[in-house]
Amino acid sequence: MEVEKMDENEWKYHGEGNQSLVVSHCQRCVVLRFLKSPPNQNKTSEEILHHLQNIVDFGKHVMKQFFGENYVHHGEIIQLPLDFVRQLCLKIQPERPESRCDKDMDTLSGYAMCLPNLTRLQTYRFVEHRPILCIEIKPKCGFIPFSSHVSQEIKHKVCRYCMHQHLKVANGKWKRPSKYCPLDLFSGNKQRMHFALKSLLQEAQNNLKIFKNGELIYGCKDDQDFACDWNELARHLKPFFFPSNGLVSGPHCTRTIVKELIHVITMALLSSTDACRAGDMKTVPISQGRSYCEASAFNKELVRNGKHKLESSGLPRGCILYKTLQAQMLDMLDIEGLYPLYSRVEQYLEEFPEERSTLQIDGPYNEAFYEKLLDLSTEDDGTVAFALTKVQQYRIAMTAKDCSIMIALSPCLQDECSEQRPVVLTSKSRFTFSVSVLDLDLKLYESIPHQYKLDGKIVNYYLKNVQAKDNPVMSNRFKENEDCTLVLHKV
Repeated sequence: MEVEKMDENEWKYHGEGNQSLVVSHCQRCVVLRFLKSPPNQNKTSEEILHHLQNIVDFGKHVMKQFFGENYVHHGEIIQLPLDFVRQLCLKIQPERPESRCDKDMDTLSGYAMCLPNLTRLQTYRFVEHRPILCIEIKPKCGFIPFSSHVSQEIKHKVCRYCMHQHLKVANGKWKRPSKYCPLDLFSGNKQRMHFALKSLLQEAQNNLKIFKNGELIYGCKDDQDFACDWNELARHLKPFFFPSNGLVSGPHCTRTIVKELIHVITMALLSSTDACRAGDMKTVPISQGRSYCEASAFNKELVRNGKHKLESSGLPRGCILYKTLQAQMLDMLDIEGLYPLYSRVEQYLEEFPEERSTLQIDGPYNEAFYEKLLDLSTEDDGTVAFALTKVQQYRIAMTAKDCSIMIALSPCLQDECSEQRPVVLTSKSRFTFSVSVLDLDLKLYESIPHQYKLDGKIVNYYLKNVQAKDNPVMSNRFKENEDCTLVLHKV
């Protein structure tokens, strides 16, 4: 890419996370990612370069081993003219949400990551003038903790996502809890997957977005509330699924188009190709723990209808959901079992702070770092080495729990489809597609105490305000605990 010919007017604000800001080019299928920092806390150019290099190396040497070559696009670091960066910053500043403006885009180093635009087809060369649909899904954690370190039985029955929904609504982050449950999506059972995807479409929150030719057409931006309008979505999607325009308009048309969309997403998520095989990572048995969540709306509906067995068909080994779940299940001890090991590492670092670089806590994220992740034993031998391995595996798992899956689709004619190109069929159309994984920055080592406290808040709120209401005996127990005061008198 020729940086000297870049016109800042051809770039647009694409979105941002806690640490970085992304802009995409209107014509080229690339995005630029810049680091952010709080005002008056700018890092040096060397620190920016080192941080970006760590991100690239982590994707290249670690996450590609879990997801496979075609799913992970680690990008490369480029240096841009500072005047171009400043002009670009001025152009996109008015488009940034107010909640994100507490940090400034790095305009001093000139370093940025250049990545493919994952709202476009990635794996296969295709005609660029064809319309492209992209669905971004943040599936979250797809299993129930199976660790013996879990102190509250509810964590063995209700998934983290479903419990967290209630706390988020109470804190005003969302107006309504979602009916989406990750365990339904990760079940491999098409009926449960369809229900999960329909729930995401009804209450997208920040777990689902849909793009048409790179433009967001459905889903909320950051934490903004989002009003579901399936009729408007159907208007955008109709040319993709019913190009001959033979379907009548109205509610029936909308439901049919949404149903077709859900079918396409499901087939893409379950697809598997030999080219996308991951490395030789030993896998955590997915059979550990239960395969359903008691709080799932799908599960509750079954119980209401007198059925108590929730079918779990299992995931094809090569599909993106299987790979994601395997990486997530490196969290074998749960945060409750992990936190004491983190404290052991912290105590060691207090005594020997110079060892931090030797332990590779802040990188480099190379082949040696990956090799240390291969030990899946859970028997604690009391060493710092064991504790550190579990801490690093937990960080990988947390990264996989928060990643996004991008499914890019483009219509193709029958004579254009070949065995080398994955294709999914609908009743009236056929699509070639690519699947990619986004948001694969390694979770911070320093975030573990926050995760431990948050876990306690989520569980305690759910027990006190949700389960207690469903269980009168439990409710009375909470009231007794709240009203009981032990007074000690001097005798």
